[in-house]
Amino acid sequence: MTSREPKQDRSRATRQRLLEATIDCLAERGWTATTVAVVAERAGVSRGAAQHHFPTREDLITAALDYMFDHRMALAMDEATALPEGEGRTEAVVDRLLDYFTGTLFKAALQVWTAAAADPALRERVVPLEAKFGRVAHRTAIELLGVDDADPVVHRLVQATLDMGRGLGLADVLTDDSARRKQIVRQWAATLDGALGERVR
Repeated sequence: MTSREPKQDRSRATRQRLLEATIDCLAERGWTATTVAVVAERAGVSRGAAQHHFPTREDLITAALDYMFDHRMALAMDEATALPEGEGRTEAVVDRLLDYFTGTLFKAALQVWTAAAADPALRERVVPLEAKFGRVAHRTAIELLGVDDADPVVHRLVQATLDMGRGLGLADVLTDDSARRKQIVRQWAATLDGALGERVR
């Protein structure tokens, strides 16, 4: 058993390098240029090794999005301890959530969603992934804000926050929109604080 552990560790490390390289490649070079061969070269592994883990490009890309999203959301929860309590928390949470929509992962996902719009087979794989992303991001926002999602007003406000984040993420794709985004985050956080009021646990 122990003799196989180094091999399993190497296999796991190879897989992780491929997944991370896929996200970077999608974000920087786009859907068309993100082939298994290109990703393998970027990850420093052979094409054969890449195809051993992921037989098709679609397998590789959807696995990369799933892995990196789970990693990003887990990181958000781990970082929650650093968020301020009381005044300023809502703004810090909104800012943290919007980081997801302006980062490498969102830019990579955007390339895949756009390709899936014109490819029914890819869309069939991506729609459940997008639904999962939406559910987990919503649940993470609820946890970070410390509010009750059973309240329909709270549910809609959190969803509006995520929808706004997606829109701001799109605005950031072509130009640096960080200055305007900072003002919007501050205003929306104040609006959220006022609207949530007594609904905060």
